[in-house]
Amino acid sequence: MSALAALFARDVRLSVKAGGGAPMGVLFFLVVVTLMPFSIGPDLPLLARIGPAVLWVGALLATLLGLDRMFQIDQEDGTLDILLTGGQPLELVVLVKAAAHWVGTSLPLVIAAPFMGLLVNLDAAGIGAVTLTLLAGTPALTLIGTIGAALTVSLRRGGVLIAILVLPLTVPTLVFGVGAVLGATTDPAPFLSPFLVLCALTLVAGVIGPIAAAAALRQSEG
Repeated sequence: MSALAALFARDVRLSVKAGGGAPMGVLFFLVVVTLMPFSIGPDLPLLARIGPAVLWVGALLATLLGLDRMFQIDQEDGTLDILLTGGQPLELVVLVKAAAHWVGTSLPLVIAAPFMGLLVNLDAAGIGAVTLTLLAGTPALTLIGTIGAALTVSLRRGGVLIAILVLPLTVPTLVFGVGAVLGATTDPAPFLSPFLVLCALTLVAGVIGPIAAAAALRQSEG
């Protein structure tokens, strides 16, 4: 097993076992989505209209769980120093860690999305669109989150600061993700155009996120 593959497997295990992993993220997602029907009452058409936004906001907030531990655990046990001085490009290391974090925290949200869609009265087209857009868009949220995690790696309890740094950067992903779902459930609105923009945002985040996070890690350890 290569060093990067071993790092990926290790980080997946850590993201699942540590607080804020898959069980906690899905539970938080469920709580956010479940509270919405109680807050707006038995208005099913209204619930269906705002359902995509509720699911996306819930997934966004659940993705933030555990971001502060993405690099902090490595710093505490000395692994970060090894990664910084190792033979692998730090940008590639950050990308692998982001992928492991996505598998451990965001992929379970995507799997749970169809069941959450039933709670907000989405039809089959809406459920399929939510699942597809979350699959395409949550990697962008994770990659953007790596920047905040790297900037706050030397701070204890940096979760709130990460949210302040990351949330404004996630607005385009949120807008086009919700827009694509509304396009799938509303005939006059297009689905493909916002969905392609969402995919493009993920690709851009895949380039910019690791570069910016690696630079922040070098600066913090310099």
